[in-house]
Amino acid sequence: MAGKLATIDYVILAVYLLGTVALGLAIGRRIKTGKDFFLAGKALPWWAIGMSLVATDIGGTDIIGVGGAAYSHGLAVANFEWIGCVPAMIVGAFIFIPIFWRLGIYTIPEYMEKRFNVGTRSALAVVWLMFMTCNLGIMLYASAKMMNVLFGWGTTECILLTAAMVGAYTLAGGLAAVVYTDVIQCAVMIGGCLLALIIGIVDLGGVGGMIESIREVEAAKGIKEGEMTALIVPADADSPFPWTGILFGLALVLSPAYWIGNQAIVQRSLGAKSEFAAKASYIWGALLKNIIPIVVAVPGLIALAKFPELGDGDKAFPTLVAELFPAGLRGLFLAAFIAALMSSVDSYLNASATIVTSDFYRRFYNPQASDEHILKIGRIVTAVLLVLAIAFAFYISKIEGKGIYAIFQTLMAFFQGPALALILTGLLWPRANGKGAFVGFIGGVCFSILLYALSQESVYTAWGLRPLFKVPDPFLFYSIWAFVAAISLIVIVSLCTKPEPDEKLKGVVWRYRKDKP
Repeated sequence: MAGKLATIDYVILAVYLLGTVALGLAIGRRIKTGKDFFLAGKALPWWAIGMSLVATDIGGTDIIGVGGAAYSHGLAVANFEWIGCVPAMIVGAFIFIPIFWRLGIYTIPEYMEKRFNVGTRSALAVVWLMFMTCNLGIMLYASAKMMNVLFGWGTTECILLTAAMVGAYTLAGGLAAVVYTDVIQCAVMIGGCLLALIIGIVDLGGVGGMIESIREVEAAKGIKEGEMTALIVPADADSPFPWTGILFGLALVLSPAYWIGNQAIVQRSLGAKSEFAAKASYIWGALLKNIIPIVVAVPGLIALAKFPELGDGDKAFPTLVAELFPAGLRGLFLAAFIAALMSSVDSYLNASATIVTSDFYRRFYNPQASDEHILKIGRIVTAVLLVLAIAFAFYISKIEGKGIYAIFQTLMAFFQGPALALILTGLLWPRANGKGAFVGFIGGVCFSILLYALSQESVYTAWGLRPLFKVPDPFLFYSIWAFVAAISLIVIVSLCTKPEPDEKLKGVVWRYRKDKP
């Protein structure tokens, strides 16, 4: 597919990149304190935060991974947006986000110390840092796959080039630069993906022609008619997205854990200029989220109809763009892809730096550090995390037979269930205490890893066992059972030990308010 880009494509891409970086640098010059860098001086408007939430969530991983999952397994992956985002965002807007904003915290782990103890805070912070570093590697690898198709360059060159580009941009500014550039990136990303959708449908002769072509592919591959376009997949289907996993694993565990406990997501609302803005940003983001599955997942089905023999689902979206887009529009879509990549990478790097400086450096090593010193530490940490992300991207490139989206969701499943158990019991159950929280979180994470290990063919075959789950990549079920294990441990240990003093609960538990006796 090399050589698909014309001069006009490079010009459009260069103009977009230079404009975005220039905006980020201009905003970055206003940073004077640590609060400016990590929370944008708590002056962000709701509309900018809402668009930033969408841009951060839909990264290069999703444009490549969701389209690839739709190509391989069908439209059921769209539930990760409709069921996996909108309900949790609405609930978070009215219950969880206001409490976090009123506390004036910098990180979700910081809330855990206020509610429980420093051990719980540190454990959650360590796990989030590990995930963010791995996730950054996944994002870099996703970008490399796209550039490999469009430019014909090797994976190594693409990973290093992308890391250098986004690293330079991210090091220049704090949360304010991230959010305001995300506004542009959100618009460009949705517009670029919408173009892929429209061009693909027109090429297939409309929606009816697309569905007919998909039916022909299903028949040729021996797939049950309608399976690839079904939103609800039977529990016993050969798919990682059965309705049981979607309902219990995604809607009830992974989704709320992500939208109310993911530092890279929640940090935007923590920088809102008012409690109303923090709430409204989530509502606005939820409204925008409704169109994302249409512009990201459906092109995967279009690629299935056009190129049914690709083999690797993660090549679906890049191939569609390379083959169908005329000169000029390829550059616009590549700008949209890089917008998605940049908005996610800068968000996770900024969030990671916040956790390191707030939950470790300032908490344990240098509590009296000046704001200028904290800025310096944050930028150093950003560079180190980027190097680690590059290393993980190379590791991901060596894993065969796994889609990007499945790898990403499996990593999240290791701890999202236990993290949700912490947040729910912490915010909604006054009887939960620090000992129960720490034991429950660690136990839940260990249990999810055990489930993953027992699901590997080499392990259960060697032990003479049957596989625990019948579906491929059963990350949704890891989340369900890890959540059950974690919340059970929290309840049991908390009831067997002393409760937290009543004065500690005011302002950090939903039914307790600082402004009430």
